Amino acid sequence: MEKSVGIGLEPFIRKIPGMKQIDPKQCSPLVLAYVGDCVFDLIVKTMVVGRGNRPVHRLHEETSRYVQASAQSYMMRFMQEHLNEEEHAVYRRGRNARSVSPAKNQSITDYRRATGFEALIGHLYLSGEYERLTELVTIGLEAMEEKFDTERNEGAKNAGK
Repeated sequence: MEKSVGIGLEPFIRKIPGMKQIDPKQCSPLVLAYVGDCVFDLIVKTMVVGRGNRPVHRLHEETSRYVQASAQSYMMRFMQEHLNEEEHAVYRRGRNARSVSPAKNQSITDYRRATGFEALIGHLYLSGEYERLTELVTIGLEAMEEKFDTERNEGAKNAGK
């Protein structure tokens, strides 16, 4: 069966003057994480806005629940078993990279795992592996949704006591 051909943002971005093809294998893990942070942020913001028009402050609060290091670390734990050898190597390089900025309000473990998560997202984006990127992000987001549902249910039980 033939896949339908769709046009995304990428062909248009490439037409911007001065835009160059980037080889993710030539990028440091922190550069990959820099790009991956933005890509994941756009995915989450698009998802959150798609749930309904609300005040921007509320959208920001909901987005923050997904993009903070502890959430990315949590998602990565569920994604890890689905990674191939190359993806796992990219994740490890990102996780082990020494950032110049310290972890803010996060454990160093979560911060490093989140950096690996972002490096992997950046690598997949720059490689043009959008289908694989969305497969892995979906696994992570589904794990977060289950966690949020559990927290809501526990909160409702505790409120009833």
